[in-house]
Amino acid sequence: MAKLRLAVMISGSGTNLQALIDACADPDYPAEIQVVISNRPDAGGLLRASKAGIKAVVIDHKKFEDRESFEDALHVCLKDHQTQLVCLAGFMRILNAEFVNRWRDRMINIHPSLLPSYKGLNTHARAIEDGVRFSGCTIHYVRPEMDNGPILMQAVIPIAPDETPESLATKTLTYEHQMYPAAVKLIADGNVRISAGKVVFKDTELGETGLISPLI
Repeated sequence: MAKLRLAVMISGSGTNLQALIDACADPDYPAEIQVVISNRPDAGGLLRASKAGIKAVVIDHKKFEDRESFEDALHVCLKDHQTQLVCLAGFMRILNAEFVNRWRDRMINIHPSLLPSYKGLNTHARAIEDGVRFSGCTIHYVRPEMDNGPILMQAVIPIAPDETPESLATKTLTYEHQMYPAAVKLIADGNVRISAGKVVFKDTELGETGLISPLI
């Protein structure tokens, strides 16, 4: 059976990209990365791709006159590599509705909060400031509205009394690195579909255990 063809879009160090690279190194994993695209020529994830023998492309947004021409170049690159699923992994550019709709239900993103709470930036600091007991991370299908779309997978992470944004970010990344390959596998195995704006699963075990913090 043919593997799902992935394109991973990054702007930074690419730790979630590395998690996907490691997963794809398993011959039994049902997806493979065809191309890594960065909008920044200094993104550390480009080196990760190169070390893994994966084609890496820089499409620098600063070299385009407007967002539309930049996104047209992204679209052409994705099509040239016969992309079936776009994985945004720390891609720090807001995408226009036209581009998002071209890849509707074929593009996913990871966000460091329990969406729909704490959309946007500084999620860890905001959660700590609000005194919430749990944070988390979310993988979702992308829609034109920022950090919105059908939720595919989430992890719940307790916030410690002495938590800092940095410590919470470190904890969150450990879950992100587990989740992204698992989420892609669900899609590649055909166990996910979208109905009425929500993700519906097939042959997938869903968690039933709740968490309470502080412990009682």
